[in-house]
Amino acid sequence: MRLHLYNRLTRQKEEFTPIRPGEVGLYTCGPTVYNFAHIGNLRTYLFEDVLKRVLIFNGYAVRHVMNITDVGHLTGDRDMGEDKMESGSQREGKTAWDIAEFYTQAFKQDIAQLNILEPTLWCKATDSIPEQIGLVRILEDKGFTYRTSDGIYFDTARFPGYARLSSQNLEALQEGARVEKNPEKRSATDFALWKFSPPGSRRQMEWESPWGIGFPGWHIECSAMSMKYLGDQLDIHCGGIDHIDIHHTNEIAQSEAATGRKFFNFWMHGAFLNIQGGKKMAKSEENFLTLENALNRREIPPLAYRFAAFLTHYRKPMEYSDESIQAARNGLEHLCNQVRDLSSGGEAPAGAASSAFRGKFLEAVNDDLNMPRAMAVVQEMLKSDIPGADKHATVLDFDRVLGLGLDVVDKSREIPLDVRTLVEARSAARAAKNWAESDRLRKEIQALGYTIKDTREGIQIIKA
Repeated sequence: MRLHLYNRLTRQKEEFTPIRPGEVGLYTCGPTVYNFAHIGNLRTYLFEDVLKRVLIFNGYAVRHVMNITDVGHLTGDRDMGEDKMESGSQREGKTAWDIAEFYTQAFKQDIAQLNILEPTLWCKATDSIPEQIGLVRILEDKGFTYRTSDGIYFDTARFPGYARLSSQNLEALQEGARVEKNPEKRSATDFALWKFSPPGSRRQMEWESPWGIGFPGWHIECSAMSMKYLGDQLDIHCGGIDHIDIHHTNEIAQSEAATGRKFFNFWMHGAFLNIQGGKKMAKSEENFLTLENALNRREIPPLAYRFAAFLTHYRKPMEYSDESIQAARNGLEHLCNQVRDLSSGGEAPAGAASSAFRGKFLEAVNDDLNMPRAMAVVQEMLKSDIPGADKHATVLDFDRVLGLGLDVVDKSREIPLDVRTLVEARSAARAAKNWAESDRLRKEIQALGYTIKDTREGIQIIKA
C-alpha cells in the first residue's frame, strides 16, 4: 500500500518515493533552547514522531537529524531584536552556554515522557560554525549577498521563486506596517546570514569570520547541518507552520542558491495548538503551558496528551482545554484496559496480527498520517469478532506507530498509568543510551512505590 504525504511545496498529497530505495533522510527543526518547550511546540514533535514511525512501519530505514538552535535565533524573526540565548542568560543569571545545556536536557526529558523516538543524530548550531561560514562564503562568491553595518545579508531579489513555499504577497509585505524596519536592507524579505557583534561589546557566543567577529543567522544553521549530515538524502523536511513564511522559505533560498539543486523533496508542517477559544499558544502569552505545569503537576500522564494529539489531523488546528485533556486521559485509560483485558494472568497470549485490520490501519496512516481514522480502526478491531489473541497481537503491532506503550500494559496489569508512562519514557531513554535520564526516571518510579527489573523477557514492574 503506497504512502501518500501532503507536500507544502506542491500543495497536494503525493506518493512518497525516497531518493535512495529503502532509505529516508528526515530533517526536523528542533528547539531553540532558551526556555522550556510548551505543549504547542510539542504537538509538532508528536506529528514528526508519527511520521517517522509510519516510515519505519512501511519498512524504511530512517536517518533522522534534529538540530538544537543554541545561537542566532533573534527575538524578531526578521533579524531584529536580541539573540534569544543572550536574553535567556540575562533572565536567569546564567551563561548562555549553561542555558542551552539546561533547556536541551529539559527538552529531551519532555520528548521521553511523550515516548517520542530520539533522532538518529542531534546536532547543535554551535558545533557547525565552520560549515555555516563556508556556506555563506559560497553564497558571497556567487553574488547572493551584501554587507550592512550589522551583518551579511542574502539578497532575495536575486533568487527567483523566493515565495514558492509560502505564497506570500511580497509587494504587500514590502509595504506592510508590521514589517520590522531596517533601513539598510534592500528588501523586507532579505535575511541575515552572519550578524556582527555590536561595536564596543562582547557577546557570550561569537566567532571569528571572514567578515569580522559575530555569529550566524538563524536560518543558515539548518541548511548547513542538513546538507552536512544528510548529504544527498534530502527527502523530508518538517517543522511547525510558523516556519513556512520565513525560516523554511529562507532555507530553500540560500540552499538552492548555493548548490543549484533542489533542497528537499517534501516539506511537511504541523498546525498550531490553540487554547480553548482559538488563541494560539505562545511563549510570549500567559497561556504558556508545559508538560510540567499542564499535566505532571495535575497528575495527568503525558501520554494522555499524545493520545489527544491523535484525535485531530496534524494539518488542522488542535484545541486544548481541561475538558479535552481529561477526555483524552479517559480514552487512553479505556484503551489500556482493553489491552489489559486481552492478557491472561499478565501473560501475553500467542496470536497473530490480523492482516485485514493491519491493511485498514496502514491505509489510514499512509493517507497523510490520518491518525483520527487510524484510532477508529483500532477500536473497530478491538470490538470485532476476531480471536482475543489476534486482537492482542494486532494492537501491539499498531502500537509501533501509536507509541502509547501498550506493550508495557501487558507486563503490568494493575500498574497505574503514570507509572507506566515513566517506564515507557525510561525505555526510550535506554534505547537512546541516555543513561543519566534512565537513572533519573528509575528513581522517580521508585518514589511512586514501584521497582523495575530489566530481564531477557522484558521489563518487570514490581510494587514495593
